[in-house]
Amino acid sequence: MPTALILGSTGLVGRHLVDVLRAEPRYEHITVVTRRASEAFDRDAKTTQVVVDFARLADYADRLAADHVFCALGTTMRTAGSKERFRDVDYAYPVEAGRVTLANGAKHFSLVSSLGANAQSRTFYSRVKGETEEAIRSQGWPSLVIVRPSIIGGEREERRPGERLGQVIFRLLPKSLRTIPARAIALAMVELAKSEPPGVKLVPSRDLWAHAR
Repeated sequence: MPTALILGSTGLVGRHLVDVLRAEPRYEHITVVTRRASEAFDRDAKTTQVVVDFARLADYADRLAADHVFCALGTTMRTAGSKERFRDVDYAYPVEAGRVTLANGAKHFSLVSSLGANAQSRTFYSRVKGETEEAIRSQGWPSLVIVRPSIIGGEREERRPGERLGQVIFRLLPKSLRTIPARAIALAMVELAKSEPPGVKLVPSRDLWAHAR
């Protein structure tokens, strides 16, 4: 029975990852990595939380060990306050988490990226997401799944008015662009991780629906 480690557990997709993995009998134990301690992660014996300073992840390396790693770290420019801070959360932290957990023997890494991620993009957001994908690819994971959802549906703890409007509009678009519920993304990630697909598997938004079933 594999163990799991979740980064970004207080975010929209991350919260569902915690719930899905807790309910999945094939996982023996879950480590939740977070900036602040939360009672929500102490409600069952299957889950352990590790409170870290994400800027110094290597200092906690001895506690960041698992078979499968799920990374749902991400922010917005508004919340980050600067391009430098945004890049820390969406690039530096996931890449360092990949390096540390791979060195600790992890076999699978699941990354929440974004529709349109491209390291050569002129758009800062898409470029950072693409650079993160490339950096984690270069680490040589035995099994790496990168999911690229469109607009993510659900209620966040932080308010994102523009995204809420986008969720409504994107429900009317083709499946490749349509709003996809955060729980569906989490279900798809866990289902894919259980099979540990070899090499790199890129999953566009339109394909997440099938894996979530």
